[in-house]
Amino acid sequence: MNKHDESTGPSEAQQVTLRGPAELADALPYLMGFHPDDSVVMVALHGGRGRFGGRLRLGIPHEPAEWAPVADQLARCLIAGSERRESRPDAIVVFLCQDPAEGESASQAMERLRPLAQLLRTACGALDVPVLEALCISDGRYWSYCCPDDRCCPPEGNPLALPGTTVMAAAAAYAGVQVRGSLRDMEARLMPWESAAAQEQERALDSAGAVLVSRILDVDGRGQVAGETLALARDLMERLGKAPATGSAGTDGADDGLIAPEEAAAVILGLQDRETRDRAAEWMEGSDAEAALRLWSALARRCVGPYVEHAAAPLTLAGWVSWSIGDEAGARVALGLALRADPGYTFAQLLHQACNQGLDPETLRSCLRGERTLREDGSDSAPQEPHGGRRTERRAEPRPPRTPAARRKRRVTDRPAPGSASRPRPSANRDRARDTRRLGHRGARSRD
Repeated sequence: MNKHDESTGPSEAQQVTLRGPAELADALPYLMGFHPDDSVVMVALHGGRGRFGGRLRLGIPHEPAEWAPVADQLARCLIAGSERRESRPDAIVVFLCQDPAEGESASQAMERLRPLAQLLRTACGALDVPVLEALCISDGRYWSYCCPDDRCCPPEGNPLALPGTTVMAAAAAYAGVQVRGSLRDMEARLMPWESAAAQEQERALDSAGAVLVSRILDVDGRGQVAGETLALARDLMERLGKAPATGSAGTDGADDGLIAPEEAAAVILGLQDRETRDRAAEWMEGSDAEAALRLWSALARRCVGPYVEHAAAPLTLAGWVSWSIGDEAGARVALGLALRADPGYTFAQLLHQACNQGLDPETLRSCLRGERTLREDGSDSAPQEPHGGRRTERRAEPRPPRTPAARRKRRVTDRPAPGSASRPRPSANRDRARDTRRLGHRGARSRD
């Protein structure tokens, strides 16, 4: 496997040859880093030996009427992304992963998904890239949509191999690759609270919003709120960094207990300002990375009730940090949830695309380091984090839609960032009306 696969599969020095549907089905969790339930997964193959390349995952649309356009879009995205990254795929492998619905057998689930498999095969074929294999994985069994031979692919399906008993499992263990449970388990660690504590957090968000929104819309107040948000986030990171962490779900409750509802509310709402969020994205490596990831994950869980869409900012930051430290599986999960919270969130869209295309996050890391250096040298007028008594600097008026982050994101994706503007518009009243729509504390936020 190539560099794109180092975090989710054996390295190139431990190549594994997979033969037939059984070994492909067993390899899927190792290719993704988790068990992708309720998912369409497509993997590009390159060369005569079928080397694994780019891959993408999408939740299976609930409505069959959506399957045809989704199949066309997935085929185009995977093929175009592979061409930009290395070369056009020679073939594609498709996985449909979904457990039976209530009252449904695994065989019935497989048959229900058969039209989707056919649409994906047709969409790839229309772009002159054949689907080498299309598998359905459901309730511990697998089926091939491409093999007509009942002797090897019976109607009742074949059982998946026992965990840890296959060649792929042995190679992954040798390479230090781990499969971190199911997609559903990973998503649960980032989902909003549904406990009684959620009501207290919602009240804190209401109270903070009533104060912060008016300050953010004020010319002087916006810079002050940015500085306060970053300072509080830094304090929370230091607090979390002093607490033990194992990386498991068992530590999430401990992290939640270290953050007061009012503190979480202030940072969540402050991050809705895209410049503040971009400054927070600088904590993506070294000693900052682990504490930042724990903080953004905890804040995503605090986006409760009508504030669910506000989770796009902390989830995108969590995805960015995960990608930056080499955890592509965690990055895809967090960025996928960010887009579920707000499908139009530009930063999440661009990071998700770049991660799926296997781009090197060092490009964006270098840009962030460069901007931080310029700011520390006094060459940038962005709001400063008040450390060591340093005075918070403020802009004369709110930034226009085009930000340094938009330029960074275009470098990552090699395409223009949507909705950018070159200069502030002359009418301050129009700017204020626009920001009011974006920063209203119940659902309207900056979309970038």
